[in-house]
Amino acid sequence: MRDANVTTTTPPSTTPRPGTGAETGQPKRRTLFDRAEVRERRRPEPVAEPTDAPPRSKKARASLLAAVLTILLIAGCLVSAMIGQLYIPPLEVLGFLLNQVGIDWLPGPSHEFGAAALAEVRFPRLVLTVLVGAALAVAGALMQGIFGNPLAEPGSVGVSAGAAVGASFSILFSLTFLGPFTTPTFAFVAGLITTFVVYSLSRSGRRTDVITLILTGVAVNAVCGALIAFITFSAPTQAREQIVFWQMGSMNGSRWEQVWLVAPLIIVGCILAIGIGRQLDLLSLGEKAARHVGVNVERVRLLVMIYVALLVSAAVAFAGIIAFVGLVVPHIIRMIIGPSHRALLLCSVLGGALLLTIADLGARTLVEYADLPIGMLTSLIGGPFFFYLIRRSRAKGGAWS
Repeated sequence: MRDANVTTTTPPSTTPRPGTGAETGQPKRRTLFDRAEVRERRRPEPVAEPTDAPPRSKKARASLLAAVLTILLIAGCLVSAMIGQLYIPPLEVLGFLLNQVGIDWLPGPSHEFGAAALAEVRFPRLVLTVLVGAALAVAGALMQGIFGNPLAEPGSVGVSAGAAVGASFSILFSLTFLGPFTTPTFAFVAGLITTFVVYSLSRSGRRTDVITLILTGVAVNAVCGALIAFITFSAPTQAREQIVFWQMGSMNGSRWEQVWLVAPLIIVGCILAIGIGRQLDLLSLGEKAARHVGVNVERVRLLVMIYVALLVSAAVAFAGIIAFVGLVVPHIIRMIIGPSHRALLLCSVLGGALLLTIADLGARTLVEYADLPIGMLTSLIGGPFFFYLIRRSRAKGGAWS
């Protein structure tokens, strides 16, 4: 009785469908649609066009920004050469420059001390200001690129603090065996040594971790700060004032001899930095992705550390510590033209030079018969403006791209 209630399932019919050829054992005849499908499968996959080049709009934006910065920098240099305790009209400034190359189209300075003021005071200071601003901005762009962090700046690896220790040591003991170049030489060498100490301490197993590098830089900065405080406390009153003023930064007393020493280092450093822009673009994708496409990450990091040490040490050797240029300029330019490092580094050269030229003009003219510390003005100019840009960018979805 139990078997009578069992339902059986009929297996599906295996009778071949007519027209397929299976009922006669012959191969299946391909239809027109089948042949089209085969041809579609055999067709090679389309090769994606390379995307390493930035979009045309970004290239145009970078070119436009570079042109605008160049015009503003030329105008800023002209105004800076005009204004001072002795006012020199713009045509006389241009006439002085043309006369130096043998062109007598415009008259030179009419004041008896005008030519001397331009040749011996204003133009050496102006050229050194442009070089220092460019060096600090490029160094900041390199640090932000290698760390992948918009808050990175040249001081992150201790180069500025180390240079301050060297300069303070020279001032404390009144060392003069190199004449007026003694303190700048100590600052330059100490900045280089400090940078490579940070790099060596953060290196483990032939590799350098970014977090370890940042933390090591913080620790070395703290040690250097303690040494500077001890030297300042131990120094006599006159030396103490020199140490404090040097740490605030100033372009006062710039001479052509200083320009000839600093210019080759900074120009070569900027050119080399722009040369590794493509590798920094690949590194921004992540270490694993960069290694996968053949980038030697450790070599790139070492090169960046060398370039940053060279640029910043040369800049602070004669100008002292100037804050905020290496932080604010690359960040603002990146927000305008995007993260392509070649364009970013090139525009940083112009932007850093422009910012420091404006700050130095203010340092010379805001207070009559006084030369304010330029580092104080760069912080006053850059700090609020940078904060405004960050707030504005966060409202639009983030500042770092």
